[in-house]
Amino acid sequence: MLERLPCFRATRTVDGIAFLISNGLIVFCFLPFWCRRAKQNCSKVTTPGDRDACLNRSAIETIGDLCSGSSIRADYTCLVMPPSTLKKNGGFDPDIFLATIGDGRKILVVVKKQMIFAQGDEADAIFYVQKGKVRLTVVSKVGKEATIAIVNQGNFFGEGSLAGQQLRMGSAAAMTDCEILRVEKKTMMDALHREPTLSEMFVAYLLARNIRYEEDLVDQLFNSSEKRLARVLLLLARFGKEGIPETVVPKISQETLAEMVGTTRSRVSFFMNRFRKLGFIDYAGGSEGALQVHSSLLNVVLHD
Repeated sequence: MLERLPCFRATRTVDGIAFLISNGLIVFCFLPFWCRRAKQNCSKVTTPGDRDACLNRSAIETIGDLCSGSSIRADYTCLVMPPSTLKKNGGFDPDIFLATIGDGRKILVVVKKQMIFAQGDEADAIFYVQKGKVRLTVVSKVGKEATIAIVNQGNFFGEGSLAGQQLRMGSAAAMTDCEILRVEKKTMMDALHREPTLSEMFVAYLLARNIRYEEDLVDQLFNSSEKRLARVLLLLARFGKEGIPETVVPKISQETLAEMVGTTRSRVSFFMNRFRKLGFIDYAGGSEGALQVHSSLLNVVLHD
């Protein structure tokens, strides 16, 4: 697929962007149920957590009001920020566009474990993670749930709405306390048509995401479950990314890791104990706390 993409360049139209999104969604839906054996009951109840008292509470709605048709509702607080110009040195600055509120743009403060949108909700917006981590999941018709990805700060999710997706193909929930920019579909489409710098940034993200999905597929087909688990842990700790790795990974259950790796919880438990004994990982706050990942875990991935 990617061999056909080098000739694509960001222009004032979003046809190429829709192509990248739609092709990525094929892998998005196909990967988790091919090699996954872990089973999990999909009926979950999410309850709102406590909000930080220092947050501005002047504009409070429910995500269900924005994503009509959802039976799962959660509160969020709109963080009111002063209006800011989108012009920098006479030009459009995509970083400012993705950091401020405006027409069709809201900053949501979502507490840990809150649902952002549910599978089957109306796909009417795209989201950008300003702070925190978001977990993306999908549930099959027979009730099997799979974790598709963990979205980190500086990444988009819910972009299927830009490619004509009417309903959400998966669910998104806050893995940590998050600040998320919600951009309405029309606002994002207009900006992509109008601003080449934003289009270039968004296309670069889509290309990187498609490459990641291809790597995940190759990983599932050719690597052992031990190597796949080590790779997932390193990705969660952002090893190999720009900047300093986040060696302490927020608390994540072994069931979730099993879903991401495509194996059983018992196998994950076995390998996690082995990694801990070899000094590759540590539990920062005890067995129930955050996970500390050491660079020595790379040896598991690189070893043939």
